[in-house]
Parts: sequence; C-alpha cells; structure tokens
Amino acid sequence: MKYIAKEGIKIIITVLLFSIFFLFLYFFYAKYIHIKYIFLFLSFLSFLFFLFSIYFFRDPERKPDDILSGGEVISPADGRVIFVQKVFDDRFLKSEAIKVSIFMSLFNVHVNRVPIDGKVEKIIYNKGKFFSANLDKASIENEFNGIILKLESAGGGGNERIAFVQIAGLIARRIVCKIKEGDKVLSGSRFGLIKFGSRLDIYLPLNFKQNIKIGDSVFSGKTVIGKI
Repeated sequence: MKYIAKEGIKIIITVLLFSIFFLFLYFFYAKYIHIKYIFLFLSFLSFLFFLFSIYFFRDPERKPDDILSGGEVISPADGRVIFVQKVFDDRFLKSEAIKVSIFMSLFNVHVNRVPIDGKVEKIIYNKGKFFSANLDKASIENEFNGIILKLESAGGGGNERIAFVQIAGLIARRIVCKIKEGDKVLSGSRFGLIKFGSRLDIYLPLNFKQNIKIGDSVFSGKTVIGKI
C-alpha cells in the first residue's frame, strides 16, 4: 500500500469485500439459475471498481523535472491546463493575480502537492455546488478549499503570497486537506486530494513567469509551471 493514498484504502477494501460477498452469493445460490448470474455480474462490477479504485488512488513518488534554484512553482496537481490569465482575485489575495487552472480527470493522479515553500496563512473552506470542474463557474460556485500561502524564499523577499484552491467536480464529494493554518510547508510535499474528478486553481503574483500554456499536461510535484 506504499504507493496508494491512505484516504483510498478504506474504499478499496470495502469494494473488494463487496466483490467477494457477491461471489459467495453466486455459489450459495448455484441452483437458482436466474438469480446466481445476477450476483456474478455484481461481483464482476465490484471487482472492476476495485481495480479502478487502486488506479485512482495511486500515489507515485515524484521529483521536479528541473533543478530548483528558488522561486520555482511546481504544479500542485496532475491534469490539463485549462486557464492561464491575469484576473482580479477578490476572494483570496484581494489583488490582481495570474490565475492558472488545472482540470483533473478521473484518470489523473489526484494527490495534491504544495507548489512552493511557504507558511500557511489562511485556509478558507466553502461547501458549495457540484458543477463540472472544467466549467468557469466551478471556480466560484463549487465546493472548494482555498489555501493562502505566504512565501518564505525568493521572489518577493518573503512578502509574496499565493493561493491554491482545491475545487470539487461533478462527481467529487469530498475534499481532503491535511495541512492547517500556521504550518510551514515544502514545495512538492503532499497536502491533500480530491476524490473522483476535480480542479485546482492557483493564484500567483504578477511577477510570475509562466512555463505553461492552455492545453498542456502537467504533473503534481514534477512539472515546473513557472517562476516567481
């Protein structure tokens, strides 16, 4: 279980037990032809979901593609870049910022990682709706967990702040965040995940120099998306 996110272990074991249970019913009702194959089918479906759960909750070790010299921002999520633009962020940084949005499909690794060294200044959680995570309104109306991070190296001499926001998708119903206000966090360290499809937005200072563009595939803890 070393390379499986611990948040998924309970789900994985539960689904496997269901598969075994339905298989037991298949043999128990062997003489009832019209019933037993229903249980066999349910066992097969459960086993497929068991395999998918192992795949979904995978948690590979990652290292940045480039040697870090300070100020590099590493992608906090696996997925596809769907938005890169200057915006006015009125919820987290209360200032103009470069917003980068990464859409995570069901087939991406969903473990989230810290994009840059810093100290957690504030965490804002909102229990919202569940629109598809690739829609613009998902950033505002969906369930989200926003983390404001004060940078402690490079860039603005320790005065820069960024925000990264876990956003639930159409299927996702639980955001996991394992850091808290006041924590000092390191670039590339695991801080949470979002179950079954989601999105992650990053708000960066205007001196952020991007390495990515819309449509690019990025990997958490691995892809350097730019530098402050």
